[in-house]
Amino acid sequence: MKWSMIQLQKFRNKGLTFNEVINLDSLKDRDSNIQSVSPIRVSGTAEIDSKKVTFYLHIEGELILPSSRTLEDVHFPLDIRSTEIFMYQFNEYEDNSELNLHLIEGEMIDLTPIIEELILLEIPMQVYNEEDDISAFFNPGQDWEFVQDDQEKKQDKIDPRFANLANFLKKDDSTN
Repeated sequence: MKWSMIQLQKFRNKGLTFNEVINLDSLKDRDSNIQSVSPIRVSGTAEIDSKKVTFYLHIEGELILPSSRTLEDVHFPLDIRSTEIFMYQFNEYEDNSELNLHLIEGEMIDLTPIIEELILLEIPMQVYNEEDDISAFFNPGQDWEFVQDDQEKKQDKIDPRFANLANFLKKDDSTN
């Protein structure tokens, strides 16, 4: 996704709209956890003026990552929105660190490295497949067992040491 500044200046007053599908298999080289990358759809608009070019990006696709629990494939959907600003000089926006500013070097703007960075930043440290039954992977040991914290399994269990105390309180309420 490259444009020359000459191409972009043709859209100076009316803006540029784009909708492309790109192949980013190069992401697998940058992150060894990425097992597969679907074709990535990049759509959006660009506003062009004499000092800057502002891209409003919408990135959609899917990565296949290993589950942190089981190493099984997990389909991780991508839906990223970002605003990227390319400028000839940063002097106007030095104080605003929240903006995604990029310096225009040469006569080309290439969005591919920025798209790759946005995708890599979206990948969580740990990925889980919600369908995994992880209790099957933990065999109970001596003095311990795996307990899932599900609402269905939660019950009001009375500690046997305090069972007599509960009966005491019930008797005390009935005498009043």
